[in-house]
Amino acid sequence: MNETYDIAIVGATGSVGREILQILEQRKFPINNLYLLASEKSKGSKIEFNNEEIIVDDLSNFDFSKTQISLFSPGSTVSSKFAPLAAEKGSLVIDNTSYFRMHKDVPLIVPEVNAEVLDDYFEKNNRKNIIANPNCSTIQMLVALKPLHDKAIINRIVVSTYQSVSGAGKKGMDELFNQTQNIYANKSVEKKNFTKQIAFNAIPHIDSFLDNGNTKEEEKMINETKKILDPAIQVSATCVRIPVFVGHAESINIEFDSPISYNEASSLLNNFKGISVIDYRKDEGYVTPVEVAGEDDVYVSRIREDTTVDNGLNLWVVSDNLRKGAALNAVQIAELVINKYSKNLKN
Repeated sequence: MNETYDIAIVGATGSVGREILQILEQRKFPINNLYLLASEKSKGSKIEFNNEEIIVDDLSNFDFSKTQISLFSPGSTVSSKFAPLAAEKGSLVIDNTSYFRMHKDVPLIVPEVNAEVLDDYFEKNNRKNIIANPNCSTIQMLVALKPLHDKAIINRIVVSTYQSVSGAGKKGMDELFNQTQNIYANKSVEKKNFTKQIAFNAIPHIDSFLDNGNTKEEEKMINETKKILDPAIQVSATCVRIPVFVGHAESINIEFDSPISYNEASSLLNNFKGISVIDYRKDEGYVTPVEVAGEDDVYVSRIREDTTVDNGLNLWVVSDNLRKGAALNAVQIAELVINKYSKNLKN
């Protein structure tokens, strides 16, 4: 078994790519050679990692046979082209885009929730060599729901999300910053990346609309929940963009097939790896997005029984969407692979 690994980061100059690098460094991931890849326009730029400057290379000219694991976060179009190429070269791809998530032969993994899926996956001789990272909102919701679903089967979820602009990348963060500045300076507000003004506003529209009235973001939460947690769960989602830079929040209403009390739910959540419960029924006794930026855990607050339905429960769930919602989850998958399935990586 290798003690260190040759790793590629695809989309290394983007928000999630840089977060992946930071997490790899913080968690002391065992790296032998590290390759940073991006588009041709970023070629030659330098990024610091472990006190060394690494030069960014052009993705289109890279030979993935030099790597064992490739962490992709370049956007769906780029992943759709280059992830299969990397996989064919023997590099295990962990893809953070939406492109492969619902492919039948690609596992969609949240390590705390369905890591066991990889047991069967790595037994297959004809596997695609691609593992998908779920949507940011789906990840934090399912981490919170997993211990509850194990206790009492979830029949239905109604979730409303309050998603930060970093979910739309650096351009989204810049737009919030610029609009806020312009409003205070009594200048005109320009829309570029969002359909309406995002500063001091809330937009119930993330990604494009589908024929059924859902947006793609809402449909992702529905379909990914079924694939990861349980295909029988009914999900209704409303996804809203809010003027917060980092950190997604979710209000989740859950209907179970059997009773689960506040005390049971609180104990189950508090004892589950990756969850922190901050739930005091007083001022400031809950967690908000601004407090979770840079944090790894999924935070749960406002736990309470919903007496308007049989076996109902309400939760408020908050997480750093760039970390657990993207980069951290991808790195955790890579850690799971090297710790349990390293024999399946090429030498």
